Amino acid sequence: MTAHQSKGRPADDGEALVASAVRQATRRLLPLLVLLYFVNYLDRVNIAFAGPNGMNSELGLTSTLFGVAAGVFFAGYLLLEVPSNLALHRFGARRWIARILITWGVVATAMAYVPDPTTLIVLRFLLGVAEAGFFPGIILYLTYWFPAAHRTRVTALFLTALPVSTALGAVLSTHIIEAADGLFGLSGWRVMFLLEGVPAVVLAVVTWCCLTEGPAQASWLSEPEREALGRRLRAERDQSASSGPGSVRKALTSGRVLTLAGVYFGATYGLYALSFFLPTIVDGFQEQFRTEYSLVERGLINAVPFAVAAVAMLLWSRVRLSDTVRVALPAALGGLAIPVTLYLSNPFLATAAVTVCACGVLCSIVGFWALPTSHLAGAAAAAGIGLINSLGNVSGFAAPYISGFLLDTTGTNRPALWAVGICMVLAALATVLLARSSRRRDPPAQPDGAPRPTHTPVSSR
Repeated sequence: MTAHQSKGRPADDGEALVASAVRQATRRLLPLLVLLYFVNYLDRVNIAFAGPNGMNSELGLTSTLFGVAAGVFFAGYLLLEVPSNLALHRFGARRWIARILITWGVVATAMAYVPDPTTLIVLRFLLGVAEAGFFPGIILYLTYWFPAAHRTRVTALFLTALPVSTALGAVLSTHIIEAADGLFGLSGWRVMFLLEGVPAVVLAVVTWCCLTEGPAQASWLSEPEREALGRRLRAERDQSASSGPGSVRKALTSGRVLTLAGVYFGATYGLYALSFFLPTIVDGFQEQFRTEYSLVERGLINAVPFAVAAVAMLLWSRVRLSDTVRVALPAALGGLAIPVTLYLSNPFLATAAVTVCACGVLCSIVGFWALPTSHLAGAAAAAGIGLINSLGNVSGFAAPYISGFLLDTTGTNRPALWAVGICMVLAALATVLLARSSRRRDPPAQPDGAPRPTHTPVSSR
């Protein structure tokens, strides 16, 4: 629908063709992308289940060393995010994502044979190098297919892989560790690394054969659908290019892009602190509340917060609110909820508070990616999205390292959980301040559901 059409006017044939193409693209592309992200995130965080279930004792890891091993992944990951995204923009998503899958799958399986802490840390660094560019590459790829009006919902569907991989992965990983101990002559945690690393290599072949670069290459769309969707996407890219940073250099130095990276840091700090240390926190429930859980029971408890968060993020993506509220409100609620865990008297209430935090983290991330993708286009989008993900994911090193250091130093999880709460609340505050700045600089945005330009101020959706 063009900008001169009024709200409420029936969709014309072009709008119907775009809607039909988007529905088909969602059915064709999202299942594979969700599966890829499921495997990606599981391989990234399964060290959290290996640590307290044999790896730490077998390799002689302290909490601080475990935090280093968990977080060093992001050193290589962050260095190559922007170059990797630019390579994807140049060579195409199908080729580049398949390359990423093969290299990370090989490194992930090699972790089954680590002999000492040094080798573990080196392989975690190489895993980050191998995975660099995958997530921002998919976010960029979604802009090749889905107009702005559909992107939040589609991004939410893609991101369901994150809580599902953490929830299902908790049960799957702990079950492998317990049931497969001794298989191939390996400890259970080593078997887990081996079995969870192989799927990435297999999926590289599937990606090469099945992923479609863009609407123009989609033989499963009719010619009118390809043309209508292509016109809509080109118009939106032209609008973003004219109103946002027009080059890679400008995108990398944009104050808005750098502020968005800070917001993403705060939201993902909570994500990584929970992902890497929730198994350790749950393990501590036994001493704190004088109870005892089996290995599989601990896996199920770890799964609860993220299973609930998966449902919450899908519902949140359908609520008609401004982008500012979509990000700031759940981030603030999650940040306020996590320190409450420290003062609750039983494990059920503590798990409920952690669940609220997980919902806050995931819901804020769902809303977040509407902000940069509406502001950037072309190579500037590749660079800007890569930079935001790169700088934001510094939290991937900071959260496990700081959490481990505080646990070793104080002997309690309390300071680490307070740090999570503070980072998330600061992310909410930064989002609000950025929205106010945008309102002063940009013209008023259209209401939700009305036609609007691709460059959407962060204060509206």
